[in-house]
Amino acid sequence: MTADAVAERLEYDQSWVSRIESGRRGIRVNDLRALLDVYEIHGSAREELLLLARQARQRGWWHSYGDVIPEWFQVFVGLEAEASELRSYEPELVPGLLQTPNYYRAYLSIAPMSESAEEIDRKIEFRQARHDRVTGNDPLRLWVIMNEAVIRRPIGSRETMKEQLGHLIEMSHKANVTLQVLPFSAGPHPAMDGGFVVIGFPEAPDPDVIYLESQVGSLYLEEPPAVDRYNLVFNHLRAKALDPDQTRTLLASVLKEV
Repeated sequence: MTADAVAERLEYDQSWVSRIESGRRGIRVNDLRALLDVYEIHGSAREELLLLARQARQRGWWHSYGDVIPEWFQVFVGLEAEASELRSYEPELVPGLLQTPNYYRAYLSIAPMSESAEEIDRKIEFRQARHDRVTGNDPLRLWVIMNEAVIRRPIGSRETMKEQLGHLIEMSHKANVTLQVLPFSAGPHPAMDGGFVVIGFPEAPDPDVIYLESQVGSLYLEEPPAVDRYNLVFNHLRAKALDPDQTRTLLASVLKEV
């Protein structure tokens, strides 16, 4: 296809296409998505190109923690900085944006790979800096569904768990935070294969991104069928989970038991 043909299909100026192709200007994610539609690029190649476009825009405070944070997670924090909403299912651990320093420190201490005290302190400092996305002047909307195992599995000392459970109750009262617990009594559910995060953005044309994390890396899904599937799973989970008031009651009960 010639640049003229591409410009005509997109109803863009031909000079814009030429500047993009020659590298004389950057490209927005939405514009790249439109080009990929024209070029009929799908699957993993499409996801990789969209991820590269997002990475190209990300030069934020989190890069100063590159000595303790892997590059693949820096990409997530960059997306988190742009996001207007995060919706996540957490099967085993309190999500990072809601963790207390002592809880995170206790979790890091059980990792099979030993880290120095300085590295652990740096990771905790980084984790605390991320909390501004929930508590700062322009907070994102956070909707978290946690498996009941998250609040019952002891991490660290009793005091650490009491502090963490109390913090969850406090954060659940914030207008931008919705917290639900999926109780054991709910039985089987559609996310039994693991947790996930749905990243939503403020611009309507910019679709959700699905974030999946493993021990050694991460995966970003942007294809509509995958995004629709995870959004459907999340909707099923929130229907099965305790509502926010019931969740606070359960958290208070577990806190009393601790």
